[in-house]
Amino acid sequence: MIFIADYGAGNLHSVRKAFEYIGEKAVVSSDASRLPDFEKVLVPGVGAFGHAIRSFHTSGFSDALREHVDKGRLVLGICLGMQLFLTESEERGSHKGLDFVPGKVLRFRSESEKIPQIGWNSVTCRKKSVLFEGVPDKSYFYFVHSYYCAPEQEEDIAATTMFGGMSFCSAIEKNGIFALQFHPEKSSEAGLKVLENFAKY
Repeated sequence: MIFIADYGAGNLHSVRKAFEYIGEKAVVSSDASRLPDFEKVLVPGVGAFGHAIRSFHTSGFSDALREHVDKGRLVLGICLGMQLFLTESEERGSHKGLDFVPGKVLRFRSESEKIPQIGWNSVTCRKKSVLFEGVPDKSYFYFVHSYYCAPEQEEDIAATTMFGGMSFCSAIEKNGIFALQFHPEKSSEAGLKVLENFAKY
């Protein structure tokens, strides 16, 4: 069973329904004290980084998730949830993240594309990946974001995507820490396969 963290900044029920659709049980909870009972945790997220990280701290999920990761258990961040895993974000000021993955969250600066990026875009795998096992390379997934993750270490990047004339990190895999900039729950068969890979890993 998968624990979906409800810290007040996520599209929780669409993710839960996606897991149910593929036959995987998932529970949505705002009680961080329950987290140690689960081997796998999903951190969704929509909205602004500063508000989200404050909610994450005040809800008790920061300490609980850090302990979870320290034990080598699995976690998956989606969209803003992915961004929270990095060291810091420049969204509306400067905010410290959870620092599970060294790097920064930066705003797109494009003269050729309208920001935010909204819609389908292709994802290119950069290394052998748990999440993308059985998913054709350059499959399309659904994105909604104005900021992107820039990990310091190349080996943490599982996949990249082109937008505004640049290649950005659209997926991370690092020692049981998984993260996706796109929304797998809104990405048809390819997205469901990614969620299934996480659930069965």
